[in-house]
Amino acid sequence: MTDIRIPETDEELLEECDVDTFCSSGKGGQNVNRRETAVRLRHRPSGLTVICQQERRQYRNKQIALSRLRIRLKNLTRRRRFRVPTAMPRGVREKILEQKKHISLKKKARRKPDLDD
Repeated sequence: MTDIRIPETDEELLEECDVDTFCSSGKGGQNVNRRETAVRLRHRPSGLTVICQQERRQYRNKQIALSRLRIRLKNLTRRRRFRVPTAMPRGVREKILEQKKHISLKKKARRKPDLDD
Protein backbone atom coordinates (compact mmCIF):
# COMPACT_ATOMS: atom_id res chain seq x y z
CA MET A 1 0.00 0.00 0.00
CA THR A 2 1.32 3.42 -0.93
CA ASP A 3 0.46 6.72 0.70
CA ILE A 4 -0.89 8.73 -2.23
CA ARG A 5 -3.44 11.43 -1.48
CA ILE A 6 -6.27 11.52 -4.01
CA PRO A 7 -7.45 15.12 -4.60
CA GLU A 8 -11.15 15.88 -4.22
CA THR A 9 -11.63 18.00 -7.35
CA ASP A 10 -10.72 17.32 -10.96
CA GLU A 11 -8.75 20.57 -11.17
CA GLU A 12 -6.45 19.53 -8.31
CA LEU A 13 -5.98 16.11 -9.86
CA LEU A 14 -5.14 17.67 -13.22
CA GLU A 15 -2.45 19.80 -11.56
CA GLU A 16 -0.71 16.57 -10.46
CA CYS A 17 -0.84 15.15 -14.00
CA ASP A 18 0.98 15.64 -17.28
CA VAL A 19 -1.68 15.97 -19.99
CA ASP A 20 -0.88 14.90 -23.56
CA THR A 21 -3.29 15.14 -26.45
CA PHE A 22 -2.99 13.28 -29.73
CA CYS A 23 -5.02 12.26 -32.76
CA SER A 24 -7.22 9.30 -31.98
CA SER A 25 -8.37 6.62 -34.36
CA GLY A 26 -11.64 4.86 -34.99
CA LYS A 27 -15.12 6.40 -35.06
CA GLY A 28 -15.67 10.13 -35.30
CA GLY A 29 -14.79 10.79 -38.92
CA GLN A 30 -12.83 13.83 -39.92
CA ASN A 31 -13.12 15.32 -36.45
CA VAL A 32 -10.92 12.70 -34.79
CA ASN A 33 -8.66 12.33 -37.81
CA ARG A 34 -7.70 16.01 -37.97
CA ARG A 35 -7.91 17.18 -34.36
CA GLU A 36 -6.19 16.02 -31.20
CA THR A 37 -9.17 14.54 -29.37
CA ALA A 38 -7.49 11.68 -27.49
CA VAL A 39 -6.09 12.35 -24.01
CA ARG A 40 -3.24 10.72 -22.07
CA LEU A 41 -2.85 11.52 -18.38
CA ARG A 42 0.34 10.69 -16.47
CA HIS A 43 -0.03 10.97 -12.71
CA ARG A 44 3.38 12.21 -11.51
CA PRO A 45 3.26 11.03 -7.86
CA SER A 46 2.22 7.44 -8.67
CA GLY A 47 3.48 7.00 -12.23
CA LEU A 48 0.10 5.73 -13.49
CA THR A 49 -0.89 6.43 -17.10
CA VAL A 50 -4.46 6.52 -18.41
CA ILE A 51 -5.53 6.94 -22.05
CA CYS A 52 -9.00 7.76 -23.39
CA GLN A 53 -10.00 8.15 -27.04
CA GLN A 54 -13.56 6.84 -27.08
CA GLU A 55 -15.39 10.17 -27.53
CA ARG A 56 -15.27 12.79 -30.29
CA ARG A 57 -14.57 15.66 -27.91
CA GLN A 58 -11.29 16.25 -26.08
CA TYR A 59 -13.10 17.66 -23.03
CA ARG A 60 -15.23 14.53 -22.65
CA ASN A 61 -12.20 12.24 -23.12
CA LYS A 62 -10.41 14.20 -20.39
CA GLN A 63 -13.36 13.69 -17.99
CA ILE A 64 -13.43 9.95 -18.70
CA ALA A 65 -9.65 9.68 -18.26
CA LEU A 66 -9.87 11.49 -14.90
CA SER A 67 -12.56 9.13 -13.65
CA ARG A 68 -10.48 6.11 -14.77
CA LEU A 69 -7.44 7.57 -13.02
CA ARG A 70 -9.42 8.02 -9.79
CA ILE A 71 -10.51 4.37 -9.91
CA ARG A 72 -6.94 3.17 -10.49
CA LEU A 73 -5.60 5.38 -7.68
CA LYS A 74 -8.23 4.00 -5.29
CA ASN A 75 -7.24 0.45 -6.25
CA LEU A 76 -3.58 1.33 -5.76
CA THR A 77 -4.14 2.69 -2.26
CA ARG A 78 -6.55 -0.05 -1.18
CA ARG A 79 -5.30 -2.27 1.61
CA ARG A 80 -4.95 -5.86 0.48
CA ARG A 81 -6.06 -8.73 2.67
CA PHE A 82 -3.50 -11.42 3.17
CA ARG A 83 -4.52 -15.02 2.71
CA VAL A 84 -4.27 -17.10 5.85
CA PRO A 85 -2.95 -20.51 4.84
CA THR A 86 -5.03 -23.39 6.16
CA ALA A 87 -4.44 -27.12 6.35
CA MET A 88 -5.91 -29.33 3.65
CA PRO A 89 -8.90 -31.31 5.00
CA ARG A 90 -8.46 -35.06 5.41
CA GLY A 91 -11.32 -35.82 3.00
CA VAL A 92 -9.69 -33.79 0.26
CA ARG A 93 -6.33 -35.53 0.77
CA GLU A 94 -8.02 -38.95 0.57
CA LYS A 95 -9.86 -37.98 -2.61
CA ILE A 96 -6.62 -36.83 -4.26
CA LEU A 97 -4.92 -40.11 -3.34
CA GLU A 98 -7.84 -42.09 -4.78
CA GLN A 99 -7.59 -40.16 -8.05
CA LYS A 100 -3.84 -40.81 -8.20
CA LYS A 101 -4.37 -44.55 -7.67
CA HIS A 102 -7.04 -44.62 -10.37
CA ILE A 103 -4.76 -42.87 -12.88
CA SER A 104 -1.89 -45.18 -11.93
CA LEU A 105 -4.01 -48.28 -12.61
CA LYS A 106 -5.13 -46.83 -15.93
CA LYS A 107 -1.52 -46.25 -16.99
CA LYS A 108 -0.48 -49.73 -15.85
CA ALA A 109 -3.19 -51.20 -18.09
CA ARG A 110 -1.66 -49.43 -21.12
CA ARG A 111 1.74 -51.12 -20.68
CA LYS A 112 2.90 -54.12 -22.65
CA PRO A 113 2.32 -57.35 -20.74
CA ASP A 114 5.31 -59.04 -19.13
CA LEU A 115 6.40 -62.34 -20.71
CA ASP A 116 7.29 -63.76 -17.30
CA ASP A 117 3.65 -63.85 -16.12
